[in-house]
Amino acid sequence: MNGIEIVPDRDVWRADFEARVLAAYRAAGCSEPLARALLERSSRGIEDWTVATDGTGWIAVELAGGDGDGDGTGATVGRIHDLTAPQGRPWAERWCAERGAERVEVRLTGGPGAFADYPLRGQNMIRAAAGRPELPAGLTVRRLTAEEYPGWLAKEQAAYVADIVRSGALTPEGAKAKSDEDFARYLPEGYRTPGHAFYAMEAEGRVIGTGWVNHGFLPGVTFGFSLEVYEEHRGRGYGRAAMAVGEWATRQGGDEAMMLNVFGGNEVAMRLYDSAGFTVLEEFRSIDL
Repeated sequence: MNGIEIVPDRDVWRADFEARVLAAYRAAGCSEPLARALLERSSRGIEDWTVATDGTGWIAVELAGGDGDGDGTGATVGRIHDLTAPQGRPWAERWCAERGAERVEVRLTGGPGAFADYPLRGQNMIRAAAGRPELPAGLTVRRLTAEEYPGWLAKEQAAYVADIVRSGALTPEGAKAKSDEDFARYLPEGYRTPGHAFYAMEAEGRVIGTGWVNHGFLPGVTFGFSLEVYEEHRGRGYGRAAMAVGEWATRQGGDEAMMLNVFGGNEVAMRLYDSAGFTVLEEFRSIDL
């Protein structure tokens, strides 16, 4: 086949794509129900993807944004969902640019591959929780109170915006729009949103940090949205203590594994999670066009 052509019948590609993605999630240690749930999540809207081939590999692309399906800013975003064609990346980027995309995003399993030069914006990481995790000596954990929640929420929103901006993914205005959208989606009932738990971590009679987890986020998985040690208490081993709290909360919620996200540019957190035994499940990279 000469050049790259759009594929009208995508059944062969889809079977191959799903098999490869499932294999990557299994290799990361995911159970079969979790691997299939992750595949379903990463394949959302697959019917609308454009698929092409050069005869040796595949390219799958999508245009999003401008209608509430982008990044919360109204910007038009191109997404490269699959790339196995050796010369497919320039074609995919051009396809996105010709349709008005301001940025190209990729979600990757199994390493950056052909996108190693795309700046890293974030990673989802996962680790099995200990069977009977115990809280570190000297650390106590209690539920955040309803009275503490508004102040906690304001700090979390500000920190989320700062993390997005530091990663280089969005401008401050875009990060604020995404923050508003994400918090509204994940916490529609605020403090009383089902499945969500909020904690205060205390040591030596003082609150040294907070935690926010979502039980049953995926099959057998608690998602740690935030395990924050306040800056003035860092460097004293509380970071690892917060990881133990995450494990404890995971088992409290009846789950077996803890998943979390770390933003690009936060090398300290990446090193902490790596040393704590977390595996990179998927990573997100993007470039501006």
